[in-house]
Order: sequence, then structure tokens, then C-alpha cells
Amino acid sequence: MDWVRGEAVGHGSFGKVNHAIPTKQSNTQFLPSMVVKSCSVYHSDTLMNEKKILDELNDCPEIVRCFGDSYSYENGEKLYNVLLEYASGGSLAEKIKNSKGLPEFEVRKYTMDLLKGLLYIHEIGYVHCDIKLQNILLSEDGKVKIADFGLAKRAGTKKDDDLRCELRGTPLYMSPEMVTGGEQGTPADIWALGCVMAEMIAGVPAYRFSDVTELLMAIGVKNKLPDIPVELSEEGKDFLGKCFVKDPRKRWTAEMLLKHPFVADHDDTVTFNEENYKSGVTSISPRCPFDFPDWVSDVTCSITFLSLPENQEKHNLSSGSWSDSPAERIRGLVSEFRPESEWSSDDDWITVR
Repeated sequence: MDWVRGEAVGHGSFGKVNHAIPTKQSNTQFLPSMVVKSCSVYHSDTLMNEKKILDELNDCPEIVRCFGDSYSYENGEKLYNVLLEYASGGSLAEKIKNSKGLPEFEVRKYTMDLLKGLLYIHEIGYVHCDIKLQNILLSEDGKVKIADFGLAKRAGTKKDDDLRCELRGTPLYMSPEMVTGGEQGTPADIWALGCVMAEMIAGVPAYRFSDVTELLMAIGVKNKLPDIPVELSEEGKDFLGKCFVKDPRKRWTAEMLLKHPFVADHDDTVTFNEENYKSGVTSISPRCPFDFPDWVSDVTCSITFLSLPENQEKHNLSSGSWSDSPAERIRGLVSEFRPESEWSSDDDWITVR
């Protein structure tokens, strides 16, 4: 497909995003609106990884579609380009910006779509590793589109050096097992989903810390759970409780959560099995995670970089030894990284809309 670069719509440490305009030689009658994500070929590993994974996930309507890749020479530089579906509705981060949160009926809808996308990602065998509001886009008709698979990886993959760890993703959405032991399987995506849902309701992050070290210590050492919005319904609070189970082996999966009444009772495509739920005031949920027969928890090994909102480049955090206590590991991870600006800012995140 022939195209020319149009107006810029976003940027990041990896490169830039522009509208992609088909040339006159292309048959534009049935072409969707597209953007092109580009970076230097010398720093294209992450973008190539994203393209490879999107090719495997292209059949899911809740995931941004990929239309191919190409190389170009621009201003004396060789670029690697990936053509992606254009989500004209912007991101959920933009939608809740300067708001007091979204109505619960909207949050139910977005959460259900996110779960469908995550279920597909996990069934194909991947972990997204960076679920957050900035990476959840909306199509023109308001449908969720999960984006940015640059940090995604195969579930269960391990590195040769078991003493090294990487933190993939954004600290505000990291699970306890990720912070303390470098485990990042599919349950980590579910924890992040819970943080996203809480933030959609409250309009503010589920954790309130001004320092990344304090945040990671709270998650990994002090067992601090994300704040559950008080205005959320009892069904919603119960749903978040299943996302925020510290033990990843007992945390609910996307398949299980799609059967939870918070979303299932509002979606005709999801069958709600009442036999899996117990009565009582404190819980309306399955008796335990093992009520769902085919559930397997994915546990992965430790990894090598920390991606903060203002810088998504890889940072060498090898000073953290996983034989130390959780507190010492966390201090080691953040000791070499001291961002100059406010770490929780999202000003430098890519915006595609």
C-alpha cells in the first residue's frame, strides 16, 4: 500500500505517529483511516515486536489493527514504519482528563470490551504488560481498541539470567508480583485492568504517591491495595476485589471476570452461570478461582527495564538482586533512575486520535 505522511498526531521516545494518507495510485474506496508509527531503524526492535504481535492478534475487534509495515528514507534517515488503525475517539486518558470520573454504565461497557480484548490476547499466548488509560483508544463509535504492544511478550518466557529483572510497564499499574519478584504473566494484566477501572470511576489514579520509590514500596512491601472508589456499586467493588488479589494464582482471569455480574448482567453475549456464585452480603462471586475448570495461571521470570510515563526507553536496573528482601530489591531497582520531572506525568505519552 502506497501512502504519504500526514499531520502528526502523537510522539514518544520511540519515534512519532502521523496520519497516513493513501496515494492516488492506491484504491482508497475501501481503505480504513490509518496512522503510521515510525522510528529510526537503529531503534526499531520495540516497534518490530509490536508489529509481529499485532499480526497474530489482527482478528480481535477490541485490538488496534495493523495494516503492514515499510521502510522509508526521510531527511537523510532510514525509518521503519508500521501502519495502524486510526482510533478517532482518542484515549480513555483524554476522556477522563479534567473530569470527576465516568458514569458507571460507561465504565461497565469499557471494562467489558477490555476484558474481551485481554481474553483474546491471553488465549493467543501473550501478556500486554502495559495496560493503562493512555493505551486504551476509542474508535469513532466508542468501541475500545487496545493499543501499544511494544512491551508485550509471550506468556511464560524466561531469560537466561534468573537474577536480573525488568519492570515492563508503568508503576501506577504494576502488580505486587511484578514489583517484588519480576513475575509478569497474564494475571499482571488483570491487576492493571483493575487500576484502569478504578481510575475511570474516580477520575484519578488508584494510587496517590508523588514518588516512584514510595509507590513501589507500598505495592511490593506494605501490601497497599489500590483505592477502590466509594461511589462504585457493590458489584463493582466486588469485581475490583477479584482484580486486586495479591496472589496471582488466585487472581481472577479475563474469562472469569467476563462472567462477573458487573459486566455479564449488562452484556447479552455473556452467559451468567448462577451456580458459580454464592449468596450472601459480602460476595456475589464464584466460591474460588478453581470453580472455572480450565484456568491456568501464567508465571514468568524477572526482566530488565522500567518504563515511566515520561520516558519509555529501557533503563538498566541490574543492580537489583532478587536474592535480597523485597524492600532492598525495590530500592535497588529505582536507585539508578531519578527522573528530573514529575514521574507520574503523562505529558510525553503518545496520543493517537
